[in-house]
Amino acid sequence: MNLQRPNANDATRTANRSRNVAPMSGICSRCVDGCTGNCEVFKATFRGRELIYPGPFGDVTAGGDKEYPVDYSHLNIHGYAFGADGLPEGVAGNSDSAIFPAVNTETEYGWDKKVKMRLPVFTGALGSTEIARKNWEHFAIGAAITGITLVCGENVCGIDPKLELDKNGKITSAPDMDRRIEVYRRYHHGYGEILVQMNVEDTRLGVAEYVSKKHGLDTIELKWGQGAKCIGGEIKVNSLERALELQKRGYIVTPDPSHPISQASFKDGSLKEFERHSRLGFIDEDSFYEEVERLRDLGFKRITLKTGAYGLRELAMAIKWSSKAKIDLLTIDGAGGGTGMSPWRMMQEWGMPSLYLHAAAYDFCRRLANRGERVPDIAFGGGFSSEDGVFKALALGAPFTKAVCMGRALMIPGMVGKNIALWIKDGKLPKTVSQFGATPEEIFVCYEEVKDLVGPKEMKNIPLGAIGIYSYSEKLRVGLQQIMAGARCFSLPAISRDNIMSLTQECTKVTGIPYLMNAYLEEAIDILEDRQNGQHATGALVGYAGAIRRVRTYE
Repeated sequence: MNLQRPNANDATRTANRSRNVAPMSGICSRCVDGCTGNCEVFKATFRGRELIYPGPFGDVTAGGDKEYPVDYSHLNIHGYAFGADGLPEGVAGNSDSAIFPAVNTETEYGWDKKVKMRLPVFTGALGSTEIARKNWEHFAIGAAITGITLVCGENVCGIDPKLELDKNGKITSAPDMDRRIEVYRRYHHGYGEILVQMNVEDTRLGVAEYVSKKHGLDTIELKWGQGAKCIGGEIKVNSLERALELQKRGYIVTPDPSHPISQASFKDGSLKEFERHSRLGFIDEDSFYEEVERLRDLGFKRITLKTGAYGLRELAMAIKWSSKAKIDLLTIDGAGGGTGMSPWRMMQEWGMPSLYLHAAAYDFCRRLANRGERVPDIAFGGGFSSEDGVFKALALGAPFTKAVCMGRALMIPGMVGKNIALWIKDGKLPKTVSQFGATPEEIFVCYEEVKDLVGPKEMKNIPLGAIGIYSYSEKLRVGLQQIMAGARCFSLPAISRDNIMSLTQECTKVTGIPYLMNAYLEEAIDILEDRQNGQHATGALVGYAGAIRRVRTYE
């Protein structure tokens, strides 16, 4: 493991003065009276609770950087010298048909009324954060033209300055939610969907009723938590009037903006911002089923559930209850993660890390399947950013895992593309970009693809951040095609747990994936000792190897 510095991190804009630190506390080995900083203890001395969060809040994304004993890097992907699983029916596998561009990366999720996506990734919940709000057109259009699902996260309605409520405190008008849904739908072309996520506050405000009645959304998502935190979502506001408004709407706002001390502190300039928090949710089996039925009665065709890095008990509840309630997609988000809106130490130290949580999720799903119970479609989240990670997640959870939920990895291209537009306008393109050209047509390799997709006339309305997300997703898609072809999997259902191996015995213990020196060892010995039906030819093993991979899926 790397050297952890729990008292200093770039996310909180802090640093140790000394090269040597106490391992547990992170305090410098030699703490000098008169030091000018800038460790976390030093900075918190005068800025207090501000040090809980990464910063500048609303302008950064941040993810936990703690190294765990075992993670997805401890898995490697198998390659095979023969065979071709997952080709279209009637197509024989050979060097002409089994080429990587022929790999089908489409996936689908849903209990009965399924949603197709062009590739097995979708966005994490882009909710009430400032990053999501100010970059929405880039994120939403990018997801829509790419053909993947976009999750509109919690609290979007609740923080809308133009929100209108009736006398019962229920939404009658939510312009920002309207904008978000309409932007995605304008460019939606058959793949993916936009769905809205709800927490306790959203339920009280009547978000489900509003988006069902006004927009006819097909899918709504219930939320138990996420990989970065186990408390409700939070944002920061730098206006006393805004803090009071949110408090009046029922949110928890700290420090209390109605308290004279808080108001005095804000007036004299020491208190510069307030935090708006959501309430903790409380789960109950009967109430869960009742809520699912209530949402179906409102007209939703699909109900999904997002749960976080809780322990094995809550994981079992999520999987079992989702099975009984016929939940269409269960997203299981492991630690550490985050988009920069969670408490930093919670990002680092709370919850079950992704690989451990996902390994347990597979085991629990397998147990239900072996009992003859239908398992909901599963998505894994928590630190993914590349095609190899997507493949490993799909393999580890096969055949139950249908997609990977990505947070920062799908946000960054939107922000980069947006900034490229600003740099072009100001004539300040950095060399990292200008080496490829000076215009969007020269810089973005997928510019003409997007233009062909939306049409020449509409292209002027496509923000460069959306083209960035499309380009990044194409990298994922083509990279995934190459990895799948190497594993002789030409469609996603062909991916199995036998396509990956553990690099350490500890990884095998956690995941159940064979240690690399044991993987396919029996088959290798059979070949060496002529025990495979008395035949020497490897061609006779093609179907045999594929059958082994399929049979082992449920072991």
